[in-house]
Amino acid sequence: MTTTSAAATMKIGELARLTGVSARSLRYYEQQGLMHSTRSTGGQRHYAATEVARVEMIRRLFDAGLSSKVIARLLPCVDSDDGEVAEDAFTTMRGERDRLTADIGRLVEARSALDELIELNTRYRDRIGTT
Repeated sequence: MTTTSAAATMKIGELARLTGVSARSLRYYEQQGLMHSTRSTGGQRHYAATEVARVEMIRRLFDAGLSSKVIARLLPCVDSDDGEVAEDAFTTMRGERDRLTADIGRLVEARSALDELIELNTRYRDRIGTT
């Protein structure tokens, strides 16, 4: 357990407030290895100020549909100058981009089918006089 300096760190509540992410989510991110904290002698989590940007990046990746497992594969490239790490992250990112592109294609098809049903329903409602 590491003791931290209060001036250089923030507690979980402050990080949650600054990022708009719940303390529960922050603990989950840490459990998944996506971020790290140090502990005070009393066991409280303390985070470096740099974790604000990291949490924002994690949130954007989750919002894009990536899983915590995939995010854990990508984040090391942020912290490393290792070419092998960068190559693995690149391969992972390309795979996720391809997956998202396929998902977008399926969503466009679903929206087109729904547009067709809306049009049919509109014509039917016009015919029976409910519009």
